[in-house]
Amino acid sequence: MEKIIGLRREDKNEWERRVPLIPADVKELKENHGITTIVQPSAIRVFSNEDYNSIGARINESLSDARVVFAVKEIPVQLLEKEKTYVFFSHTIKGQPYNMELLKRLMELKCNLIDYERMSDQRNVRLITFSIHAGMAGAIETLHAFGRKMKLQGYDTPLEKVKQAYQYSSEVEAKEAIKKIALEIAETGIPKELHPLTIGLSGYGNVSKGAQEILDLLPVKTIEPDQLRAGLKAIELDNRYIYKIVFKEKDMVKSLEGDFELQHYYNHPEKYRSIFDDYLPHLRILLNCVYWTERYPRTITRENLKNRMAGAQKTGLQVIGDISCDINGSIEITRESTKPDNACYTYYAERDEFKNGIQDSGVTVMAIDNLPCEFPREASSLFSSQLRAYANAIVSADFKNDFKDLNLPHEIKKAVILQNGALTPDYQYMEQYL
Repeated sequence: MEKIIGLRREDKNEWERRVPLIPADVKELKENHGITTIVQPSAIRVFSNEDYNSIGARINESLSDARVVFAVKEIPVQLLEKEKTYVFFSHTIKGQPYNMELLKRLMELKCNLIDYERMSDQRNVRLITFSIHAGMAGAIETLHAFGRKMKLQGYDTPLEKVKQAYQYSSEVEAKEAIKKIALEIAETGIPKELHPLTIGLSGYGNVSKGAQEILDLLPVKTIEPDQLRAGLKAIELDNRYIYKIVFKEKDMVKSLEGDFELQHYYNHPEKYRSIFDDYLPHLRILLNCVYWTERYPRTITRENLKNRMAGAQKTGLQVIGDISCDINGSIEITRESTKPDNACYTYYAERDEFKNGIQDSGVTVMAIDNLPCEFPREASSLFSSQLRAYANAIVSADFKNDFKDLNLPHEIKKAVILQNGALTPDYQYMEQYL
């Protein structure tokens, strides 16, 4: 049987320019595995139609000939075809209400659904992800928001020169610009009124690593959460540095019954409470990088902000870069996702009110939900290099076999949510959301 895959045009919004497989990898799949690729035409994709055509891909509006269709974002319900294999970020595994219609339609059409989010190794480390570039873009957007907010408060800082991530032509240009700002901080320092400038990161996975890749271009000193909680009293502070704090689970929650134990926390999160409010008066910027579901305590609540930020409008938490962007999730004041052209809104804890944009007071939230789009070429290239290794196995698999006999690498098989329209064993729990 001829092996044909399709690459769907991304059209969720004008910012979505990413691709799951770049032209060079499409060419390699053809040469090494005999895979033909059909590419839907797009006027905004970061790799042009000609880029794909020149390496032998077929440009066609219809993907009907493709056994497997790869995409990045969700595919509109009306475009789904019967008995196909679809591979994309489905945003269904938490029972997200806005995508249950999509899941039901895939079931009705007896489709196979593979979700990138569930592709992971034996240690459950995700294998195919845009997380690094989400972290990079999120850190840049958050530094930009902080620089603007401080300007509104009357403070000139080198960080006001940080542009939004999409305003740089490439990841390389963005990093070079940050390095120049770093030299200025090292020479002139942070205004004494804003010193010490503390930046916290909740989480230590790929998103956090991407964010730290940007922050570490600046003159940074790493301190421990306990030092921050104590108000940095035991540290010799220098305004020519920024102070970075990485929070792990043990720093963010406390057991209701005894000592913290990581696996116990994962198994019984209801037996823990958040203690993150202890850090709020001493933290100026937070980059939220955690994976979160409703089972777990929130990192920041409205009540936390009301109780701990009273009288500290200009000295405590100023900006939250919610890179994880779970609506009303770990950051309760993340009320909606945003786009790069209107990236932020501001929350006033004392009034429990929001105002659009970056304001001089209140807590400003950056909540762009498709941050990797701001570095579409680099993000797509890294993602494609990861996906390329599994594409042949996916297109070669016989999904008519029983699930136990489905010949897929373990890393991919665990990401099969639907087989022939039925929920696979690990995803039976999703029936309750339907």
